[in-house]
Amino acid sequence: MSLGPYRVWAPSAERVELVLCEDDEITCREAMTRGDDGWWASETERSPGDRYGFALDGEDPLPDPRSLAQPDGPFGLSEVVDVSAFPWTDDDWPGVPLRGAVIYELHVGTFTHEGTLDAAIERLGHLVDLGVTIVELMPVASYPGRRGWGYDGVNIWSVHEALGGVEALARFVDACHARGLGVCLDVVHNHLGPSGNTLIDFGPYFTSTHTTPWGPAVNLDAPGSDEVRRYLVDHALYWLRDLHLDALRLDAVHALVDESAVHILEEMAEAVDGLAAEVGRPLHLVAESDRNDPRTVVPRAKGGSGGLGLAGQWADDVHHTLHVLLTGETQGYYADFEAPEALETIASTPFFHAGTYSSFRGRRHGRPVDPEVTPGWRFVASLQTHDQVGNRARGDRLTHLVSPGRLACGAALLLTGPWTPMLFMGEEWGASTPWQYFTDHVDRELAAAVSKGRAEEFSAHGWGGVVPDPQSPQTWHDSTLRWAELADPGHARMLDWYRLLIRLRREVPDLSDPALLPGAATRDGDVVTVVRGDHRVVVNLGETPLRQVARGSTLVAAWAASLEDGTLEVEPDGCAILRG
Repeated sequence: MSLGPYRVWAPSAERVELVLCEDDEITCREAMTRGDDGWWASETERSPGDRYGFALDGEDPLPDPRSLAQPDGPFGLSEVVDVSAFPWTDDDWPGVPLRGAVIYELHVGTFTHEGTLDAAIERLGHLVDLGVTIVELMPVASYPGRRGWGYDGVNIWSVHEALGGVEALARFVDACHARGLGVCLDVVHNHLGPSGNTLIDFGPYFTSTHTTPWGPAVNLDAPGSDEVRRYLVDHALYWLRDLHLDALRLDAVHALVDESAVHILEEMAEAVDGLAAEVGRPLHLVAESDRNDPRTVVPRAKGGSGGLGLAGQWADDVHHTLHVLLTGETQGYYADFEAPEALETIASTPFFHAGTYSSFRGRRHGRPVDPEVTPGWRFVASLQTHDQVGNRARGDRLTHLVSPGRLACGAALLLTGPWTPMLFMGEEWGASTPWQYFTDHVDRELAAAVSKGRAEEFSAHGWGGVVPDPQSPQTWHDSTLRWAELADPGHARMLDWYRLLIRLRREVPDLSDPALLPGAATRDGDVVTVVRGDHRVVVNLGETPLRQVARGSTLVAAWAASLEDGTLEVEPDGCAILRG
């Protein structure tokens, strides 16, 4: 089967050459033909395994902006891959709905000691037994060095070789589908990493018209933006169509500055919905957004009067509220969520700030959610994420901040809520390992600047301890899960609790009801009660046991709690789920 000729978009180049290599020796240097649309084409057919690059105006060859494989990293040449030749076994895979899902976020490089996709396959049985339905992989795009979070990717169509490359990702997706698990991939469209970015050499992929925290913005509305938008839409479709993924998590979409009449997210969502209809299974786009704007997930309507039409979005206000409730921390943006009404608010809407004043921002923030239009399952909520753990000075998990009982209480509140819950790897057994910020920049100046900047950032905020050096291999090593902990009775008990809560969520309709209802949660001192249909979740965060009359009720699940003779007793840092 022919893969077609080599093509590349380079609208400003005067001359483009296809360069083929074998054993680091150039075997072909062919002048490509320019089309009217800025695309250049060759007469040479692509063959799997070919190593190639594009030389612009006589310069050294650069990797393909749409490269699927970078065996030697971002500074090397690309390799032709035929993903259609992978021996897929998931022809009957029906897909997985977002409604009713439980998501599990993991970082491939620290999920196992080996840090590869193939090693992660060996742990899928754990996830099936836990009861999750969607595995969310943090970014896998290629970047310089071997280890990192993945958000500094520069070859965004490829899979980092240290993780196993594109064929390993295909094996992982196929293995997940065989076990009934969907796969979501975290992709970054709002910026590229600080080292190895060659997109700027090929065309106007970035614009100074807008800026982001990472520098010039991706060009979505300035001259030349049509092909840039096509690049991003095609990128999303590639993962879902060719690599059989079920969903994409779109990083920080608030940094996708687009003043076009049709926002890039709407264009992407429409294309993905079209692909879903074509392949006959559900496909999802889930946005990370700082805007608290429900229009991200409001369905599109004719004439542009609706929303952007994405399937879901992260709801960090839920995390912040639960974090403050459990830990008492109120520094930084947590200050907003100390408000007494925070818990009651997020039980009825995922946005605590919905057009209300945010002290952290010094302005009003957000827009109200209309529960008649947008159900709770469209919002992904969590107790812990890579961001909220890893951006702490020492990568502290909740395990390091609160008692096991409080973690169990938080899990009960999260996993009985109206939203789509997401766990962060290791959370389910109260992993003792931190998850810290680690990098492996090969540029010495950049590496030094990152190490220095990390230390100075926390020093400026009053942190008096030692901040782990991101460039130290020890920081990465310390962040790797220790699966042997599962043999410890304390960790095993926490895992059993998470399993039970997820099973109840699946089996008891009240506990996964996505209806956003006012008055569902109340707080009386240190006692929190959340009403979910005919069920109640009672949490005691105080220092003394709680005794409460509960005649006619049945104890469904308990952590340090009991129900005898119609009296509910909940120990400090204990919780109970009751029916009736």
